[in-house]
Amino acid sequence: MRRLTALIPAMALLTTALLAAAPSSGAAAPAAPGPALTRVADTQLDNQALYFVSYDGLVNNNSFQKNGLLTYRGYQYAAWYTADRTAVVARRALGASSWQTARLPHQLTVDDSHNVISMGLSRVDGRLHLNMDSHSNGFFYVKSAAGLLDDPAGRAWNSGQFGAVQTTLDGLALTSQFTYPQFVATPEGRLQLSYRAGVSGNGRNALAEYDGSRWTALGEWSASTGTYTSEHGSSTARNMYLHGIDYGADGRLHAFYTWREQNNAVMCAGGGLTNHDTGYVYSADRGRTWRNAAGTAVGTTGGSDTVAVGDAGTVVDPLNPDHSLMNQESQTTDSAGLPHAIISYVPGRFGQCTTNYVADRTANGRAFHLFKDSSGAWKKTEIPVPLNSSQRTRLVLDRYDNAYAVLPYGRIVAASKSSGYTDWRTLFDGAGLSAFGEVVVDETRVAQDGVLSFMYQRKSTGTTPSPLRVIDFRLPS
Repeated sequence: MRRLTALIPAMALLTTALLAAAPSSGAAAPAAPGPALTRVADTQLDNQALYFVSYDGLVNNNSFQKNGLLTYRGYQYAAWYTADRTAVVARRALGASSWQTARLPHQLTVDDSHNVISMGLSRVDGRLHLNMDSHSNGFFYVKSAAGLLDDPAGRAWNSGQFGAVQTTLDGLALTSQFTYPQFVATPEGRLQLSYRAGVSGNGRNALAEYDGSRWTALGEWSASTGTYTSEHGSSTARNMYLHGIDYGADGRLHAFYTWREQNNAVMCAGGGLTNHDTGYVYSADRGRTWRNAAGTAVGTTGGSDTVAVGDAGTVVDPLNPDHSLMNQESQTTDSAGLPHAIISYVPGRFGQCTTNYVADRTANGRAFHLFKDSSGAWKKTEIPVPLNSSQRTRLVLDRYDNAYAVLPYGRIVAASKSSGYTDWRTLFDGAGLSAFGEVVVDETRVAQDGVLSFMYQRKSTGTTPSPLRVIDFRLPS
């Protein structure tokens, strides 16, 4: 009995130690990892891709082309113009070092870097769609055979898999002043096409939709009319430039944008940009009705009341036209469906009047991360890395909602969600790429295999063709 009594305290101590070591159902989950990169591959698409500089950009690497690079069902697809101006579309199995190419029966009509190739996929019928070669004029459209994307390993890849090049969407004529095609897949697998009708400074955004059997014009949803007045003067015409158009996890269609005024009188100097303000709207009904961040309806697609420059509650980051605010920068949504954007301009500490937007942005331009937090407040942080370029930055979020900004020349900076996106730092300085400027990010791939992948073209001179490549970085898994 004395021996048993002596063992009781020791057993109690052992039990206490075991309970302390055992996991508790209420224990905190491990902290999510911060942003990180591991370079895994750098493959060549074309050793002799078409090269000319226009509007300070390249036709194969204008970052606003949605999508010049995309991933679906274990394969990645790319599109570009090769040295003889022919449109080319390629694919590879993820992880493969070589690409299969197919030449399309179309050649770029003019040396204009706006005339990009954009791709989209319609999950309802497994087709790949391409819209190309347009800047305020007609467009060229081609789609693949049905099911081509559903069974890539079992289907040959050649030009015979694509239909004829058309100047309509299967007979649907949209506008004679067409620019900036952006394909976006709906949650149900239909495909929508966003585009601008009209010209710079006097245009309207519009949507069309493909249901697997035919295209339908949904109509215009932004206005070009109304009066905007700055401290310098007024303008009565404009166009909305989208930073993107994307469906979030909640099924909402999100759009950040800036306005460009037609009348240069709104600027302090003629060499700047008439772009002003960052706006935001969303649609909860697949692009039919548009609402401001507070949920108030501000426009209807195809209706008489479209989203206009004076609509209340649409400006989420005000800025006058004197800072060379860039159009068509970048946006995405996080795992909770909250919207994020990258915008860039010359901050006021460098002066209150840009006089040459290329020179001033190259010397003093900075990018900013703008996002809506879970409380509904808009937050904005300057990315503390000079752009050293007039060109655009792309935004990607990993599975933990850490943010990665791909700057001109392929540089990558990142910030953690846990910091509230305040700890931006450089993860890759672009060394060895010799990239011209903007890059084309695969917006679809990160969610599928955790890889940040972008297309870049090496610097050249004049119109001498240069290599076009795709580089891949693994993100935290």
